[in-house]
Amino acid sequence: MQGILFATIGALTLSIIPVLSGPELTTKTLASWHQTLRPSKEAWTTIPWQVSLVPAQQLALKEGKPLFVWAMDGHPLGCT
Repeated sequence: MQGILFATIGALTLSIIPVLSGPELTTKTLASWHQTLRPSKEAWTTIPWQVSLVPAQQLALKEGKPLFVWAMDGHPLGCT
């Protein structure tokens, strides 16, 4: 029974390898891939996000704007 299980797992693993390899990355395809993977111009990319709390508080106070704090613990996609 274990032999059949290991053979099945091995066959599935070998069948997935070509799918995971994907197209080859070369100097000719690098520019195309870079453009494809670059984030698009969305509204959230225009916000001058701050990564440190104290400078963000000072900037918010100076500009008279509210402070939005995004704090979380765990995996960003909720996968645990």
